[in-house]
Amino acid sequence: MSWLRRAGCRMSAWQETQTPWKTERTERIEQAERDEQAERDEQAEHAAVGAGQPAVCGNENGTGNGNGSGKLPEQVGPPPSGFALLPWLLLGMGAFSNLFQGKTSNPWIGGIGLLLFNSLYIQVVFRAFSKKAREARSTRGALIALGVVTCFLGGLYGGSWLLFFPLLGLAAGAVVRGRWLGGTGLGLSVLAGVVAGLRDGWGAVSVAYGTFLSTMVTAAILSLSDAVRELRAAREELARRAVEKERLRFSRDLHDLLGHTLSVIVVKSEAARRIAHRDLDAALVQVSDIESVGRQALTEIREAVTGYREGSLATDLDRARSALLAAGIQPVVRQSGPPLSAHAEVLLGWVVREAVTNAVRHSGAGRCEIAVDGSSERVRARISDDGAGIVVGGGEVGGGEVGGGGGAGVGGTGLKGLTERLTAAGGSLEAGPGVRGGFVVSAELPGATA
Repeated sequence: MSWLRRAGCRMSAWQETQTPWKTERTERIEQAERDEQAERDEQAEHAAVGAGQPAVCGNENGTGNGNGSGKLPEQVGPPPSGFALLPWLLLGMGAFSNLFQGKTSNPWIGGIGLLLFNSLYIQVVFRAFSKKAREARSTRGALIALGVVTCFLGGLYGGSWLLFFPLLGLAAGAVVRGRWLGGTGLGLSVLAGVVAGLRDGWGAVSVAYGTFLSTMVTAAILSLSDAVRELRAAREELARRAVEKERLRFSRDLHDLLGHTLSVIVVKSEAARRIAHRDLDAALVQVSDIESVGRQALTEIREAVTGYREGSLATDLDRARSALLAAGIQPVVRQSGPPLSAHAEVLLGWVVREAVTNAVRHSGAGRCEIAVDGSSERVRARISDDGAGIVVGGGEVGGGEVGGGGGAGVGGTGLKGLTERLTAAGGSLEAGPGVRGGFVVSAELPGATA
């Protein structure tokens, strides 16, 4: 029994040593699975972007990051500030060293001038990174005062004090932008050359060149930085608007798809219920149609989600005819002219869907005519019924969903959405009471033939 206990102890020890290994292996497997899932999500996002669809990322609740685009904002870092120009004050260390070592005459004047120069320089460069502060009169006044102090110190002491002129050019380049930049840079260079020439002779050339270079380079770098940030802001705004437009498009597609399909299903269900007790075979036909419509709607919704749906006008006309018959409305469908382009068929299919859906829901009509006429220049679709219409707010609007806004006589979410769709394609949509009663929806598109 002792050997059995020893074996049991060894087994327990082995299990204790294996448990961390198993845990570590399990963690590695889970991490690999998470990495693989993240890679698949990234590939799907890239595919969506490549197909022209905005990639929308969010958390488990389906919410994004709040910027409207669904993508994480680009980390561009904090905007530049005056701290970026403070290290250049080290050019004045030579003057400070002379002052500290007592090599400068009238040290009190030099010390006050050095303090005044640094104070004005810091004020100017920190105000240069805000457009409103940069263009203020107080900033221009401080820059002029900085120039006066620089000329005074350079002309009085010369030597290392002349290096304040490149610092003056740097401050001027940070403040002055646009058409005044060239004149300002040349003026400061001439001023630095004259003052330095009076003190150091030919050494003035390097001072003048350094002043001009610091002015122009500083202005160019800061202008480029501002342009890059403006472009990034514009790109983010365009991305946000593109996502909003895509969301609006998708909501319209979903509204039109579900509105029409559910109306057909409801009408056919009512028809099956009415005739089930006297004609079971006819009721089963209606049920079969409901199944077919549901399957087709599921396919179309999937295609709409992926953004690749291209409708067929012939299919929409057939389904409209079936929906009208199920609702007890006599359909009259006519189509003439050359074949239409895919885009025109999609748009006219939406018009037929919406108009027939509204006729089935609200018109109470006994007859509905659908006419599609195409030519090389224009294509027209007209859907009319002999219903009673709906009176809302004291005015007859017709057999559609009614709401505010839209074009003349066009109300309801669906019709307003169709009006915007056709207007974007260069067409038009009109909806309202017919001359002989009922409700009429007319749509036109330019150059829609294939």
